[in-house]
Amino acid sequence: MINEAPNNSYIRSLSGGDESFEKQLMTLIKKEMPDERKAYENCIVNKNYEEASQYVHKLRHKISILGLSKSYEVATDYEEELLNDNTSKHEFFIQLLDKMEDYVNNY
Repeated sequence: MINEAPNNSYIRSLSGGDESFEKQLMTLIKKEMPDERKAYENCIVNKNYEEASQYVHKLRHKISILGLSKSYEVATDYEEELLNDNTSKHEFFIQLLDKMEDYVNNY
């Protein structure tokens, strides 16, 4: 696992200090992430790796928004690897999603 923690520095730079905007963005992430995660996990179970790659792509944007630049790079690689039926980064990705969900839910 990469040693980096989710943060709101990117969100703050986007918002210019507008706390209402920051809360709206975090609320959107909090709402979308569980559904996208569930869909990703279902794709993995069903060995639909091409569709799983699409969900990694969607989640990758949230990874970036939460300031996880190293994890973003790994997720980018994983997105491509899934297109070749390679799920070797699945455990990393699940741990990353857990970390992100904890952060968002406690924001």
